[in-house]
Formats: sequence, C-alpha cells, structure tokens
Amino acid sequence: MTTSPNLLIILSDQLRRHALGCHDDPNSRTPHIDQLAVDGVRFAQSNSTYPICVPFRFTMMTGHYAHTRLVPGIEWRMSPAERTLADEFNEGGYETIYVGKWHLDGGHGRMGSAEQCNRTPVRRPYQGRWEKWFGFELRNGFFDTCYFEDDDPTPIPINGYQTDGLVDVACDYLTTGRDKSRPFCMVVSVEAPHPPYEAPPELEAQWKARELELPPNFAAETQEQREAWILQRKIYYAMVENLDTNVGRMRAVLEELGLAQDTVVVFLADHGENLGAHGVVSKQRPWEESVGVPLIVYDPRQPERAGTVLQEPTCTEDLFPTFLGLAGRTPRDELPGTDLSHLIRGQAEGLDREGVLLEFVAELRPGLPFHDEVWRGFRSQRYKYTVQGDKETGAKPWQLFDLQDDPWEMTNLVDDEPSRAILEQHHKLLRYRMEETLDPLPLAPAFGVSGWNQWQ
Repeated sequence: MTTSPNLLIILSDQLRRHALGCHDDPNSRTPHIDQLAVDGVRFAQSNSTYPICVPFRFTMMTGHYAHTRLVPGIEWRMSPAERTLADEFNEGGYETIYVGKWHLDGGHGRMGSAEQCNRTPVRRPYQGRWEKWFGFELRNGFFDTCYFEDDDPTPIPINGYQTDGLVDVACDYLTTGRDKSRPFCMVVSVEAPHPPYEAPPELEAQWKARELELPPNFAAETQEQREAWILQRKIYYAMVENLDTNVGRMRAVLEELGLAQDTVVVFLADHGENLGAHGVVSKQRPWEESVGVPLIVYDPRQPERAGTVLQEPTCTEDLFPTFLGLAGRTPRDELPGTDLSHLIRGQAEGLDREGVLLEFVAELRPGLPFHDEVWRGFRSQRYKYTVQGDKETGAKPWQLFDLQDDPWEMTNLVDDEPSRAILEQHHKLLRYRMEETLDPLPLAPAFGVSGWNQWQ
C-alpha cells in the first residue's frame, strides 16, 4: 500500500444528510452510500458553513472563510491568486483531476442558460490549477450538459443523464488516461440532486408511485403547494438514488483497476435542501435540512475504523486541511479549519473546540432570502444559536434550538428564560469566533455579552 494514497472526492449538490439511509431517512434507497459509511467513518453533525453553492466551493478550494473575501451567495469569480487545493496536491507530486460543476467563475451571466452558461468554458487561469480538467461552470439541466477538456473551448456534450455521464468521464480517465506513475487527487462534482427536479425516467416513475413518510416539520400553506412539494421530494429521492448507484459504480471501478486499497474515498455535499421543512424550499437558511450535509470518509488503511460515527460538529473550513491530512500532508499556510484526519483515524478522541461558526454573508439578488439582513450562527454539539441583522444595526438574537430534545427545530428557545445561560454561552462563543476570524458583520450585544464591530 502506498504511503501517498489516492484521494477521490465525490461532491454532490444540494444533498442534505437527512436524505440518506445511514442518517436514518425512512424513505431513501442509498445502499452504496450507506455501505461507504459502514466501511468507513461518518460524521453525524457535519455542516455547510455557508449553505449555498459558490461560497462552499470557495472555502473547499481555499480553506478560508467566505466572509474574509465577502463572497456573496452566487455569481462570484474566485481570483487566480488564491492558493487552492490543487496547488497543494500538485506540489506534493499528485496528478490533480477535476470533473464536473465548478461554479467559481462568476456564473457566466444568466445562470442556467444552456447557450450562455453551459456552452462557455471556464478559462484555464480560472480553473484553480487543476492539472486535468473535465469541467463546466454550471448547468442546472440534467439531460443537456456539456463539459470542457483542459483549455479546449469546444463543448463536449454528455449523452444521457448528467450524473451518469460525469461518472463515465471520471471512470474512463482513471482507466485509460491517468498518469500511473503518480498518485491522484480527483474531484467528481455532480449537480444532483440540485433543481431542476429531473431523474432518469424509469427511476422517476418508480418514485412517483411511492408513498413518502413526511417529517413533522413539513408544512405547506395550501393543498396545491403540499402536492407540489411532495412531488419534488419524490423526484429528489430518485435523483439521490441515481447518485447512489454512481457511487457504487465508482467504487467498483476502483476495485477493477486495483486501486481500491490505495484510494481514500470522501463523499460530501455543498449544502442541503429544505423541501418543505419549516414551510420553505431551497437552502440558505440555518436549519438542519439546509446546513446539515453528509461527510463520509473511507480510508482502506484503517479497517478497524469501519462503521465509526463521530458526533463532533464540523464545518466547511475543515475540509481543506482534512483532505491534505488524509494524504499525510499539511497545508503550507495557516488556515482556520481543523484537520479531522486524526479524528478519522482514531488518533484523537475529540476536537479542542466547542463548535463551529455558521454564516450567510451576502445575497445580491433582491427578493431572495437574506438580501436585506444576513445571519451568523454557532453550532455546538447539542445547540444551534443564530443571530440576524444588517451592517447598520448589527445582528441580534434570532434562534436557539436544542438539537437533542428538538431535532426537527420546532421550538425556538431564543426568548426562553430558563435557557438564558445557554444563550449567553453561545452568544459569547459566536462573538469570539467572529472576532477571531475578523468577521465584518457587526454583532449587537446580548445576554450581557458585548458586541463586535460596532464602530462600523
């Protein structure tokens, strides 16, 4: 077994951890992802720090908090000056390979336009220095997707369903294209189960015929809305099942190529999806359906860790140092996240922190959630505390949920007098983390704790 293992990162888009069988979803059919969790280590409380596509991808690629660059929710281009994950692995002698959605090149104007977006290449300087590139900015159309190879501006159409096609590209390159003299770091970034809700027809038909068990926090205003959201849920599950099948395909190819014992596999998502929970759809919000994402790591060098479930809350900033740690490397520069590889290997019993920061920094599109007021939060192992406000008045207490006694977040304790000590503790933890990371959002004082940034 090599001392420099390969690293395969499978990144899904808008997949909440609640939608997987290994996270106790009663509806899902995810045997391959569940098996990955059985074989490896699963984080029960992993979080997307900033639950929307662009900032998650920025942080995963650089290790930095999105608020340090004032990254908005969407339509933002990452500077070529940023040191990326590919830089680290390139310098470590790895072949770096990127397949699929990028979404760090400004959106190419009007998002989702086949002509403008999916037919426009990400130019080489903006590809984050991934050595081998089979990428595209974004598509949001599962039966009409093109990708680009390296610096060739010619769009290459995917025949059939996007997830299947991107996994074909990844598997073909591992089979015939890769440099066998070097270990590889490969990211396979698929858009499923992001809207639009489209699945392979046979699978979609099967799910439309099924009855779903709905969570207690599902709420719709009208019967028409209820039926529409339930239909979306069904197709969402169909998309997740297709994704699961492709995770199984990738693991099978690793076995066939004799790479399985030398390849660490990471499965994760950029953010979740509410799908009618709390009466809303989409992401952006600090509820578990939105910020709660899967993080599963299978390291074949650690068979004794099979089936381990870790309860420590994690954040997006942990990913960069953890990916490197899994390969026995450390980032060149000091970063705010924590290398979780020691925890994954069982070399540490816990993390030396009380929780993680959550945030929504900026929404530039009028009329969408958090355009006028943004939010910050602190997620400890048991509680989630959030504040909301603007740069003029400062963010004020908004929500407190006891995730142990109230996992569906149906009782907001922010005005609960018996919870005042917990509120004070979490406001203090949030303030310290905002100060430590130079968060530009003003935080109003509350519960006897001083504010932050109030001179702005």
